Amino acid sequence: MHRLRSTLARARAELELARTDGDPLPVDRLLGDLREALDLLGRVEAAAFQIVAVLVLDDDERLAELTARGLRRLGYEAESASRMRALRPREVVVLDLGLSASLDADQLVALRAARPIVVTGASDPASRALADDLGASDYLVKPVELEELAAAIKRRTST
Repeated sequence: MHRLRSTLARARAELELARTDGDPLPVDRLLGDLREALDLLGRVEAAAFQIVAVLVLDDDERLAELTARGLRRLGYEAESASRMRALRPREVVVLDLGLSASLDADQLVALRAARPIVVTGASDPASRALADDLGASDYLVKPVELEELAAAIKRRTST
């Protein structure tokens, strides 16, 4: 909360200074402050209301969105993507194992730190070993029922 208040106060001060000095508004800085404030607000809401953010990563965009939509219906703040992006703190990652081959070294490090829930159509030992290498918190074989995925998310967030 303190960081949120500080960020908003900084944005207000920038606006007030620009108005009194007659200087043009520092739009880029203000937008950055607002983005930070909204991110901080999201963290506060997640903590206060125990909202779980989930990122569904799958090379099949349609399947990723269907999964995210189903998770949203169950009360999760779920987003789908076909490419890795910067992860938010405490965000749960649901990863189609086939997507891991397209990740660079930095993305793999971030993914390992996130301890993803791996979903895949493969049940062979090599796939399981790859999931273990990624630090997977769970390994689910497709087709995955939404309730089964929700249970894996609950297990992941309870640790």
